[in-house]
Amino acid sequence: MNPTIWMTLGLLLVLEGLGPMLFPTFWRKVIGSLVNLPDTLLRRFGGGLVVAGSIIYYYTA
Repeated sequence: MNPTIWMTLGLLLVLEGLGPMLFPTFWRKVIGSLVNLPDTLLRRFGGGLVVAGSIIYYYTA
């Protein structure tokens, strides 16, 4: 596997961990509010993230 993918995954984990580490109360509120969103909105949000990530990956690879 390409080392760049591992570096990218590592950076993603660092960035994902900053929220709960630095702002646990705010992070908990955000996650709690996501529970109340309808499934269709969550799917659109997730799909948008997948598309954005794929575009970034395509243009940097």
